[in-house]
Amino acid sequence: MSDENRTIHEFDFELICEYYSGMERQGPGSPEVTIKALSFTDNLTADSRIADIGCGTGGQTMVLARHTSGRITGVDLFPSFIDLFNLNVKKSELQDRVNGIVGSMENLPFQNEELDMIWSEGAIYNIGFRRGLNEWHKFLKTGGYIAVSEASWFTDERPVEIDKFWRDAYPEIDTVSNKVAQMQNAGYIPIATFILPENCWTEHFYTPQVSAQKSFLKKYKGNKTAEELIANQRHEAELYYKYKEYYGYVFYIGKKI
Repeated sequence: MSDENRTIHEFDFELICEYYSGMERQGPGSPEVTIKALSFTDNLTADSRIADIGCGTGGQTMVLARHTSGRITGVDLFPSFIDLFNLNVKKSELQDRVNGIVGSMENLPFQNEELDMIWSEGAIYNIGFRRGLNEWHKFLKTGGYIAVSEASWFTDERPVEIDKFWRDAYPEIDTVSNKVAQMQNAGYIPIATFILPENCWTEHFYTPQVSAQKSFLKKYKGNKTAEELIANQRHEAELYYKYKEYYGYVFYIGKKI
């Protein structure tokens, strides 16, 4: 890869961060879904340690904090997201037990068996579902929980267009049953699995982007990279509305053996 390509790649990430930073969530989800996933866990106390990996600006983290009493550490690779995360913490008056730090999910700053729960909504794909489950296992106490949402196929077969799109975007996408087997093989008891409802994509993810796209394109008028980013997001939304019966996000909750 040339230096020019690396520079463009890095600039893309800056644009992506700016684009998503104004949104409450950086992926499909909702407060109701976060609460539902949390309902399958138990034994969390004020002494519990929770990590939200790939936390973004913390939309789901604030919901977690309001429905648990433990200490939460949000981890994200992008400093701009963490700056907004910690601003949201202050606005929510949760700074006594919630904190965001810049870090990589490939090199997490936790000790073995330090955590009671690992949370990750729509972010584990960055390291890969199987790899994340296996590598993060050591940070959990025995009996600790992992809860992640992940793009998954609802059917064994689907139209070529959507199959190719997702295999290019995320080669690890797989059926729900195969994902559950991967969780079990990584050393967890599968506790619960449920599909995120459509409004997590429409109301909470794609609809907020409409106005954001207009202002973003106005700011970066003539910037080909910015225009391509928005075109990509619009194409992804179109594909979802066209093929939503074949795929979506699924929450997987497991308990460390």
